[in-house]
Amino acid sequence: MDLLSNLPDEVRYHILSFLTTKEAALTSVLSKKWRNLVAFVPNLDFDDSEFLHPEEDKREREGILQSFMDFVDRVLALQGTSPIKRFSLKCETGVYHARVNSWICKVLQRGVTDLDLSINFEDCYFLPQELFVSRTLVNLKFNTEYGLYWWTGPQGTFLPMLKSLKIDSAMIFCNEKIEMLLPCFPVLEVLQMVDMEWVDLDVTVSSATVTKLLISSAGWRTLRNPKSVSFDTPSLLSFSYSDIVAEDYPLVNMKSLFKARIILVVTDEQVERIRKPITDLSEDDAVLRFHNAVKLMNGIQNVQELHLHSDTIEVLSLCCESMPVFNNVKKLGIKSDVDRGWQALPVLLRNCPHLDILVIEGLVHDVTDKCGDACDCIFRKDKGRSLKACRVKELEIKGFGVTMKEMHLIEHFLDNFPCLKEMKIYMEETGPTHYDPQVFELILEMVGEYKDLYSCDVQLFSPEKWFEI
Repeated sequence: MDLLSNLPDEVRYHILSFLTTKEAALTSVLSKKWRNLVAFVPNLDFDDSEFLHPEEDKREREGILQSFMDFVDRVLALQGTSPIKRFSLKCETGVYHARVNSWICKVLQRGVTDLDLSINFEDCYFLPQELFVSRTLVNLKFNTEYGLYWWTGPQGTFLPMLKSLKIDSAMIFCNEKIEMLLPCFPVLEVLQMVDMEWVDLDVTVSSATVTKLLISSAGWRTLRNPKSVSFDTPSLLSFSYSDIVAEDYPLVNMKSLFKARIILVVTDEQVERIRKPITDLSEDDAVLRFHNAVKLMNGIQNVQELHLHSDTIEVLSLCCESMPVFNNVKKLGIKSDVDRGWQALPVLLRNCPHLDILVIEGLVHDVTDKCGDACDCIFRKDKGRSLKACRVKELEIKGFGVTMKEMHLIEHFLDNFPCLKEMKIYMEETGPTHYDPQVFELILEMVGEYKDLYSCDVQLFSPEKWFEI
């Protein structure tokens, strides 16, 4: 006797909900009891690439995409008007736009709460207007490699139950400002917009309900610095922001913020001007106003976990004298780059008086005449002063490239962090030790000497394993 077939229908529905719809449909051959179970599965997952798997060039075969569309039609027809919780659709050029929109409208009529769309049409595609007036949608996700025309404006748009909106697109097209968009989602908690482009250069992101915000601007395409960017998000807990650095941040209201990741993008030419005396810059140079980035830092100063990109560190070198004190920061992450300097790192360390964990991704950075005392690149009498004042207990070094310069900097950290108890060193996956066992043994021996010289527990991680010295 088939034990699975003897299970209650509700249990078998639950089992099928973990399968793709194609796999669930195939269970109909098991027995009569399984024949029509797919009609009651509340979660549907359609993927044209999986439907065509595994034969190469099968997509170009005549009639194959038609069979995929017919399959989706049959499943939806078989289910009739039964309630549906989740609908996931992945498809590419060749599937008819009208068929896609009819599927979306049908699941909306059946009260879908979780909608995940990955639609990669090379030609212009418009989502159905019915999508923007759903009273049941709670989670809505778009993903496309091409431009997605998805919102035509606030009129006729209202999603009263929507809590999570995630958009990942090669370009997001909105006809209105984002401040006109957000009121259409009165209970929104999670907003993710990847590869978006602002409608104009004055932006305000305002929401009383959003707790998690991820914005990744595609401003690098035009390299236009926004005039102003404001955030009025008093309930925000998690903030991830990547954008061309703005000339001003007039309002940043994030009193509840717990975690922040900031990437303020600058070009190499702007970095050169950042390092020049102010008198060498023209009055209309946007770089003159980059010091306003300190307003963004003031607005997030209650954060407990802070991650800063190498470009951000370079911009903050203009704000060292006005940098706020981050009394709540317990974990600080720094991403380094060979073309970006560490001028602002000493003041950041000094202004995080309760820092416990420091994470540095890449030790190699651009050496400047204002490199700061956090490194040992340039001899100075006050070398290591900012480290001696820092109470960090755990240091993680990622992307260790196994060079003598990096080894000297590691020793500099061990010498000057007075409270350091643990150091974790993660080697690059493609570094020299990954190919040469002799180099690895040499570096392992050098790191092993730290055990006799320092009380800190040093651990070395290779891509395959780790070594506690």
